[in-house]
Amino acid sequence: MKKVLGLGGIFFKSKDPVALNEWYRIHLGINNEGWGALFPLNKLNEDVKDGYQLWSPFKDDTTYFKPSEQSFMINFIVHDLTALLAELKSNGVDVMVKTEDGEYGKFGWCIDPEGNKIELWEPPKKD
Repeated sequence: MKKVLGLGGIFFKSKDPVALNEWYRIHLGINNEGWGALFPLNKLNEDVKDGYQLWSPFKDDTTYFKPSEQSFMINFIVHDLTALLAELKSNGVDVMVKTEDGEYGKFGWCIDPEGNKIELWEPPKKD
């Protein structure tokens, strides 16, 4: 079974996301579009509608990474979210009950052994 196909994004907290975005723009050439910076992938997978990698600082008081207390969250691109979450759960991994399915694909979450929240993302399939 295919599992992680690549890195979907890195998300982390920042005390001043505007200033940090500007530093990364000036020094590293990363242009934030207001929600993050995309790094398009030419071909992630044949059946994936659009592939990209996202870089996105979050405000330091965000609750999006909860229940983790870490200042970051890693997003991994996966082939079959439902099957992977079931496998993780059957292997005793702390899988969060909530999932999302929308225009950007399917999302699920788990917690690693050190308490880091991991976001799993199945991009939308081609029509």
